[in-house]
Amino acid sequence: MNESTGPRRVRESAPWPLVVLGIIGVALFVVPLLGLATRTPWGDLTELITSDVVADALRLSLVTSLLATAISLVLGVPLAWLLARVEFPGRNVVRAVVTLPMVLPPVVGGAALLFAFGRRGLVGEPLNEATGLLLPFSIWGAVLANTFVAMPFLVITVEGALSGLDPHFERAAATLGASRLTVFRRVTLPMIAPSLVAGAVLTWARALGEFGATVTFAGNLQGRTQTLPLAVFVALESNRDAAVAISLVLVAVSLTVLIGLRDRWWART
Repeated sequence: MNESTGPRRVRESAPWPLVVLGIIGVALFVVPLLGLATRTPWGDLTELITSDVVADALRLSLVTSLLATAISLVLGVPLAWLLARVEFPGRNVVRAVVTLPMVLPPVVGGAALLFAFGRRGLVGEPLNEATGLLLPFSIWGAVLANTFVAMPFLVITVEGALSGLDPHFERAAATLGASRLTVFRRVTLPMIAPSLVAGAVLTWARALGEFGATVTFAGNLQGRTQTLPLAVFVALESNRDAAVAISLVLVAVSLTVLIGLRDRWWART
């Protein structure tokens, strides 16, 4: 008799009330997508998504989201390491503050950025006086807004991977004379690479779809700060077909990301 090499999922018959409620729950997410698909002007889709407005918004979305992801990697990975490996006073408070943008209303986040980095902001005023740099209503303002709302996804993903990492390999490398930086670069990073990639992709996807903080802090200027979500907001008032087309592009990107990361978040059956 062959023994199972791993845990087996027990198949249960679902009570019909749970099935009904589950179907209603799925419908809550599927019906809006069907509504979007039925309103999509499929015959004019190519022309709509290649228009100047959409092309400018797509370019800005790609630039700002990729820059936000790069900044999140540079700052977020060390931050995740500190939260996962170093005991220091107030660590729980720091973790709460870092992850706060995940639950904070985006408009509130944009207002906070404006009061901090605006022309008369806490940091923005001395920064403007010293360098002439003005973040609001600029592409760098959009990058900052995207980073603010998206980096927590990277931090929480990488911190979880570091917390669950077997430290024996790192200790073995250290006993062989490797410095802490070498251990981190040659041992730790390769071992958490899948989680690091997953966190980076989630960060990019969140930055790509950011709306509230961007419009509050960076404005909605075509060719300058108007990203794809902002273009949808404007198009809903003037060109409904264009709004639907852009929305479909964003839905397709988001679904691709979630399907691609399914093995990171759900156990395979």
